[in-house]
Amino acid sequence: MQEQNAPVEQQDENWAGDSEGQLTIDVYQTDNDIVIKSTIAGVKPEDLDVSINNDMVTIRGDRKNEEKVEGENYYYQECYWGTFSRSVILPVEVLADKAEAAMKNGILTIRLPKADTTKTKRIQVRGF
Repeated sequence: MQEQNAPVEQQDENWAGDSEGQLTIDVYQTDNDIVIKSTIAGVKPEDLDVSINNDMVTIRGDRKNEEKVEGENYYYQECYWGTFSRSVILPVEVLADKAEAAMKNGILTIRLPKADTTKTKRIQVRGF
């Protein structure tokens, strides 16, 4: 049996070290948008970076632990603190310049309007 005041469970010592954490996400579509949702509790909007490059969305951020606690004083240490990122390949073409991101109650929601790929664009052939 464990001693009453002994630390009970700790994650690997690298848990909040130099390695980068990864977000869990939901990606779904509506008639008009691709929607990405992620739980990002404890992160300020100014500590988030969302970028769209071709067919990929990347979410990067930093979850800062404001309170310093010595490792041997933890009973459980499961929360991830530090930098994190997640890249998602989009299933369809989107209008990156019309994308929106908002946070509410620790949930990040990114809305990416789908491009209208049903329109055919004709180009003129020039002679040289």
